[in-house]
Amino acid sequence: MMKIKASFVRLLALAEKEWIQLRRDVRSLILSLVLPVFLVLIFGYALTMDVKHVSMAVLDQDKTSFSRNFLEKFSHTEYLSIKKYLENEKEIDALINEGRITMALVIPSGFHNRFLSGRNADVQLVVDGSDSTSATVAIGYIKSIIFEWNKNLKEKGLRSIGIHDTQPPVDVRNRIWYNSELKSKNFIVPGIIVIVMAIISALITSLTISREWERGTMETLITTPVRRFEVFFGKLIPYVFIALFDVVLTVAIGYFVFEVPLRGYFFELYLVAFLFLVGNSSLGILISSGTKSQVLSVQLAIILTYMPSIILSGYIFPVKNMPLFVQGVTYLIPAKYLIIYMKGVALKGVGFTVLWAQIVFLFLFALVVGIISLKNLELRLPEKN
Repeated sequence: MMKIKASFVRLLALAEKEWIQLRRDVRSLILSLVLPVFLVLIFGYALTMDVKHVSMAVLDQDKTSFSRNFLEKFSHTEYLSIKKYLENEKEIDALINEGRITMALVIPSGFHNRFLSGRNADVQLVVDGSDSTSATVAIGYIKSIIFEWNKNLKEKGLRSIGIHDTQPPVDVRNRIWYNSELKSKNFIVPGIIVIVMAIISALITSLTISREWERGTMETLITTPVRRFEVFFGKLIPYVFIALFDVVLTVAIGYFVFEVPLRGYFFELYLVAFLFLVGNSSLGILISSGTKSQVLSVQLAIILTYMPSIILSGYIFPVKNMPLFVQGVTYLIPAKYLIIYMKGVALKGVGFTVLWAQIVFLFLFALVVGIISLKNLELRLPEKN
């Protein structure tokens, strides 16, 4: 019993030492508390999947009231913005190459006459495909407007011959759950919070052991009766508590600043985030004890958290679209599970009863990485050749 008490006292002493050192190091304190808030705000405002006010030019070679009426439909929408009315087709290349427009709509001469004769009245849409995502969405906007235009013309023609019941045989009515307005912020911000926490939690702990070696205090620590697990948890505890505080700050920013809903229980999310932070912080200690260099530790922490969390977590790129081998690698990315859980809590209002598999994976990740990190932590001086 006395040994357990003494071990606990040493562990708390190491945690207090780490906390005092952190408070004295202004740069680490800013990195721990200010940077997560800053990154969430910057990425939250900068990243958006909403494609609005697509710049377009119009070339009306028909110059009839019918063509002008057709073009008017493209003027009353927030998704398209007509920047210029052209005189000839040569202007299109220059405007697209200069980036002043994304697409150009060309109405050929005889557009009205072809419609009156019962033939297809064709129009041409020239789109800048260098940004394929925006181009695809913009084409969808144009097709939607033209579909509505054709529908109105058909209904008008049927009513002119006495047919007033123009309801289509199949009427599709959309019902969007969880994000009814399709706001990209509602799924971007939760993912950004997870990625930022993945980077910060591993980054701040990646300096702990390597800093001791570089400052020469590790030799002093080795001469004390502390044990390996006491050093590990003494280093881990302060940073996990700081990261948990960052979770509160970043989730509050998402809720109050970006108006991301929180339909589930925050306490459940907090507990799952704790598992995630323990695993990532253990990864930082593993990196720190292996490199013994602060610069190299920071570089490895960023490489092992930032890129995998963005590319392989399913945050931006769907995992199902990846090759099978890469899909297998994604199971090793803890950010993947917390992103799923955070979206479930925030948007769907579900918790551990539905998303229990995510908790199991995060627990296994924290356990395995913690054990590896603990075994890799050596409290002895390197042998000299």
